[in-house]
Amino acid sequence: MAREMFSDLLQLSKRKSFSRGIHPPECKDHTSGKSIRRLPFAPKLVIPLSQHTGAPAVPVVREGQEVVRGEPIAEAGGFVSVPMHAPVTGIVDRIALAPTLEGEPSPAIFIKSYPAADQRILYGAPRDIESMSPEELVQAVQDTGVVGLGGAAFPTHVKLIVPEGKSVDTVVVNGCECEPYLTTDHRVMLERPDDIIAGIRVVARSLGAKRVLVGIEENKMDAAEVLRKALPEGLPIKVEVLRVKYPQGAEKMLVKALLRREIPPGGLPADVGAAVFNVATLAQIGDLLPRQQGLIERVVTITGPGVERPGNYLMALGTPLRFALEQVGFSNRRSKQVVLGGPMMGATVSSLDIPVTKGVTGILVMTHKQTRVELRHNRIYPCIKCGECVEVCPLYLNPSRLGLLARKQQYETMEEQFHLNACFECGCCSYVCPSNIPLVQYFRIAKALNRERKARACL
Repeated sequence: MAREMFSDLLQLSKRKSFSRGIHPPECKDHTSGKSIRRLPFAPKLVIPLSQHTGAPAVPVVREGQEVVRGEPIAEAGGFVSVPMHAPVTGIVDRIALAPTLEGEPSPAIFIKSYPAADQRILYGAPRDIESMSPEELVQAVQDTGVVGLGGAAFPTHVKLIVPEGKSVDTVVVNGCECEPYLTTDHRVMLERPDDIIAGIRVVARSLGAKRVLVGIEENKMDAAEVLRKALPEGLPIKVEVLRVKYPQGAEKMLVKALLRREIPPGGLPADVGAAVFNVATLAQIGDLLPRQQGLIERVVTITGPGVERPGNYLMALGTPLRFALEQVGFSNRRSKQVVLGGPMMGATVSSLDIPVTKGVTGILVMTHKQTRVELRHNRIYPCIKCGECVEVCPLYLNPSRLGLLARKQQYETMEEQFHLNACFECGCCSYVCPSNIPLVQYFRIAKALNRERKARACL
């Protein structure tokens, strides 16, 4: 027994990872073993024209127009933009402002679904993607409307163009899903390995990459085995099992763990010869491109103590949160807090009328009991200079100093001398702080005020 334990520990120590980081409770057991199920279609869907980084999409439909499921309803507003497609067969009710997670109303297309429609996808046609040039593949990916489905929602086709003077030798596939509670990527890897591999073929050919590394944390060994078995012979794809650590799935951390290459501050993976894609993103590319169809639905983890039937649900984009939660046993009386995303990097919603968009990975529902306990223990105390936040920061920043500067409103100093903009707000510092200082919130405020200052200076 002792020999077996020593062997397991030795094997664990050999797993690749990055320096620092944290190990929060995973809280994935309630959903990781449940197959993806389809959520019913809502009577009315709200499709924001800005569900991605970059310029909003531009409507190509009018109020009162009938649309079929999969039909384009908005075109890309520029190169760094993507089109939108009808998630249901129905009628365009109106084009107006809709509530958003950020609080600022945003233009959206409201579609009433036809109750009697079978909601088959009626738009699209088969095509041979093997005969397409890299330039044609980039355009085809943009036409699908696919963005980063790991939460960033950056237009995927933009990442398929290598910056001038750079080259990409390795495609890194992110299957880590290190955020607690979320299991969408896990289920996609288990249930759609062939689509992932088809997507890998597309991005590798577009970028001219010579090899592909798939990073999966060791708490998803079943997914690693499924992908390994699905790999065709002759393709330079390797599945690497990594140590369980947060934020392993962050772009910089994953490249460091798999390639031992350091993305420079303010730089891109292409600066070190890499391109990073989420597994769910690749699965959509592999599925949609050959059928010439658009992104109209995604898998979302709905979980938390405030949900009676947690699981991973395939739902139409534009589904209102209220409708989605009602389908899984949500009760307003028991529930206190709803978070889009995971507990580390997600954001609390102020309205259940917000729709599910392309970047929503999870819906986490907390009850009054959990939030009362959290509030009781979250009184903010002065910084005691313990250095815990410095020890866990994966980017080797000094969150303690940044936090003290934020309290003094020295936002320019934070950016110019202490690399504020390098922080990607993973939340490790806030998680370990014994004084319960909301460091990430301070940093977000500082960044926002610095952006406003620069915008005013340009006027």
